[in-house]
Amino acid sequence: MAASGDLVAAWDVPLPDGVHKVEFEHGTTSGKRVITVDGKEIYREDWMFKLVGKEHFQVGNAKCVISIDAVSGFAYEYLLEVNGKPLKKFKENQSKIQRAWCLKIAGHNFRVCLEKNTLYVYVNGDKVDTFGEFTDDGAETHFEIGAHSAVIKGYTTGKRKDGVQHKLFVDEIEIPEAKE
Repeated sequence: MAASGDLVAAWDVPLPDGVHKVEFEHGTTSGKRVITVDGKEIYREDWMFKLVGKEHFQVGNAKCVISIDAVSGFAYEYLLEVNGKPLKKFKENQSKIQRAWCLKIAGHNFRVCLEKNTLYVYVNGDKVDTFGEFTDDGAETHFEIGAHSAVIKGYTTGKRKDGVQHKLFVDEIEIPEAKE
C-alpha cells in the first residue's frame, strides 16, 4: 500500500479460508477512497464530492460494506459490516458457528475450518470430502490433507452449556485451535 497518509481503518475478517486484512484509505479533502484486501487494491476512486456514504465489496463469498459517517467537523467514523452484521457481531457469530486450526505440513501452511452447523470441512478455503462416523465418545469426521490423515473429533463434556467440543488431529497429533 502506498504511504499516502490516508489510511484510516484496518480490520481482520475471519472467514473459512483464512483471516483477511481489509484496509481503507479516505482522503478527507479529495474524497478519495481506496479499499485493499490482503494487500491487493480492489477499489479506488480518486475524487468524490461526497465525503460520507457506503462502499460495497466482497471478500470471498462475504458481502462487506464500509460506512463513512461524519461525527463532527472533519472527523469521520468508519464501520465495517460483514454479511449484514457489524464486524464485532460477525466475529462473535463466526466463533459460535465455526472452529479453525492452522498448521504447517512439510513447509506448507494449512487452515482447516469446520462449519459446525453444516459439518462442512474446508482446507485453505476449499470444501473437502469427509467421512463421518459415530464413536463411543461422540462423532468423528475423517478427511485428508494431502497424503496426511486428519480427523475432527466431536465430543461432549457432559455440561449442557459447553455444547459439542471439537478437536483436530492430523496423523494422530492434536492441533491447537487457531486464535481467530
